[in-house]
Amino acid sequence: MLSFYLSLKKSAYYAFPVILTMSSFLFNGLAHAQNKADVREVPALKSIFDQYGVKGTILISDPVKNELLGFNPSRWDSGYLPASTFKIVNSLIGLETGVIDTATIFTWDGKKRRISAWDRDLTLTGAFRVSCVPCYQELARKIGVERMKNWVGKLQYGHMLITQQTLDLFWLEGDSRITPREQVNFLRRLYEERLPLSSKVMKQVKSIMVDEKTEKYTISGKTGWSIRNGNNYGWFVGYLETNGRVYFVATLIEPIFQEQISDFSMARKTITKEAFKMLGLIP
Repeated sequence: MLSFYLSLKKSAYYAFPVILTMSSFLFNGLAHAQNKADVREVPALKSIFDQYGVKGTILISDPVKNELLGFNPSRWDSGYLPASTFKIVNSLIGLETGVIDTATIFTWDGKKRRISAWDRDLTLTGAFRVSCVPCYQELARKIGVERMKNWVGKLQYGHMLITQQTLDLFWLEGDSRITPREQVNFLRRLYEERLPLSSKVMKQVKSIMVDEKTEKYTISGKTGWSIRNGNNYGWFVGYLETNGRVYFVATLIEPIFQEQISDFSMARKTITKEAFKMLGLIP
């Protein structure tokens, strides 16, 4: 009888953490369901994509209305390489770890590259704005595998596969993935300074993200362009500040005809702005 009692007590002991875990899971799931944003698809936005000969999706988050709106929501939870949108994260980690600061100069190595704007010494802001791949590859190597993996995990940034072999390429090639919804959620946590980083670092990166500033609105963000198995796709991720409100956005586009990409580079931001205009968010 004693052995049966001890066996029962032992079983209950090991079961208790499981019960707690399941309870936490159910509670978190319920909280998530209660806070789930409304989704509103705007079919008219398709005309903007058609105008530029691309297909894709746009997700705009309105925190005040707790609403997600845009086009083609079936792709909001599909994963893609982050491409150069990862420069936001790379900058944050580099600054937080002290590997770089805002006065850092990326010294040109003298090698000619496909984009002439990279062939010069660049500040951090300059490297970000011309999307200098070799500059940020150098930064990733200085951060190192373990610190990069640790910080990407802390920042809850998609699903990045970081090894010694992929350290300076994982956001451009391979099986790393992030979804439009994850991009938007990350940007909101950055904007609201809810990332596990110093407020100073988050403010510094938000400053270099400013892309367009007018009397009526400010658009901040980063483009990205990936070529995977011969297929091009591009990002614009960021946020719009206007009339005391902020809207977070992730736009992903692909050329309908992969061989026709002459206007593809500009289309990422242009489509985003045209969507804002169609929705009445900017003039």
